[in-house]
Amino acid sequence: MEPLDIKDLVALLRTNAGDSSHDLDGDVLDVPFADLDYDSLALLQVTGAIERDHGVALDEEALEEAETPRQYLEVVNRVLAGEARRV
Repeated sequence: MEPLDIKDLVALLRTNAGDSSHDLDGDVLDVPFADLDYDSLALLQVTGAIERDHGVALDEEALEEAETPRQYLEVVNRVLAGEARRV
């Protein structure tokens, strides 16, 4: 499976959790989700969309520990890469 990048994550955040008052088109990889106006419920909605769209089960505990988009994407992409190897 193709890995998700920051543009994919930003689109998912906007679609599933609403817009942020922060400029998401800038360099936000290392900006904490709290500073981007996204809480754990918003990330849970995004996680659900990824699981549904890609047919994977994500480690919710690891995702809860992800404080930035970079950390979140690392967890998601490890799972997607593992799924790609199985196909």
